[in-house]
Amino acid sequence: MASTTSAPHNSHRPDPLTLEVVELIGEVVARFHQDYEEAAAEHALTGAQARLLSLLCLEPLPMRRLAQRLKCEPSNVTGIVDRLEARGLVERRPDPADRRVKVAAATSEGRRVARSLRESLRFAREPLAGLSEAERVALRNALRGMLG
Repeated sequence: MASTTSAPHNSHRPDPLTLEVVELIGEVVARFHQDYEEAAAEHALTGAQARLLSLLCLEPLPMRRLAQRLKCEPSNVTGIVDRLEARGLVERRPDPADRRVKVAAATSEGRRVARSLRESLRFAREPLAGLSEAERVALRNALRGMLG
């Protein structure tokens, strides 16, 4: 009986390949963040400002939703939006669904800066260019699978 109680515990230990993949994912994430911060700095943005601007290029969002997506306090988002608004990259508008609510939206200049920032990211683009299309599709599908 003692051997059956220890088997489930051992089965939860990751195998060496899984551990290596987890470490590699961690390294990729760290290098991507470093590249993103450097690209943001080239555009005189902080990483948080660049992330917020990228989100607003997808759709205008109220401060509360921005805070949820960025995993920070709404008061922090207000300060970031204020700084981006002062640079003409973001504007506040009434929410079409509820005019009592203000949404932040990227301006045309904000979308241009965000596009330039994305194009300047080197870390992920260069190694991916060395993969075949089939390898990139397999990687994309594996990543989508991990994200559920």
